[in-house]
Amino acid sequence: MAIRLEDKKAIVAEVNETAGTALSVVMADYRGVTAGDMTALRAKARSENVRLKVVRNNLTKIAIRGTEYECIDEALVGPTILAFSMEDPGAGARLLKDFAKGNDAFEIKGLAFGGELMGAEQLDRLATLPTLHEALTRLAVVTQAPVTKLARSLNDVPGRITRVVAAVRDQKREAA
Repeated sequence: MAIRLEDKKAIVAEVNETAGTALSVVMADYRGVTAGDMTALRAKARSENVRLKVVRNNLTKIAIRGTEYECIDEALVGPTILAFSMEDPGAGARLLKDFAKGNDAFEIKGLAFGGELMGAEQLDRLATLPTLHEALTRLAVVTQAPVTKLARSLNDVPGRITRVVAAVRDQKREAA
């Protein structure tokens, strides 16, 4: 079915807006995946703030012009689903990686992050990035460690003084 020009413009504008604010994008070939599985994937994507887009390649190529995802232009061949990660750069990669484990027909084509096109073999690199919450937790642990060590050291000083005084007392008792 032909798409009217106004509809094409709306699709291009929507994909361009999504690509302009996304942190990363993962591309996959979805041929052979059932409609029920795709519906489940879309529901999970919504809960993880990943925007899935299935758009004709020529419209996608127009939509990504002027964004950091222009690099995926040459990878847009055949049926492609795009997973744009909106809050966490690794969210789309984790989502599609988990989905591909249960669906042999689903094939990851590649991904783009920071204006760089990467092959499907780099998916684990992006999928293992910590979430914002995990990164903040790691930062808190790293910044808290020196303070904790300082507090332990300061608390140890009175204990050492007490042990020295007790040792001196014991020596004086033994000498007397």
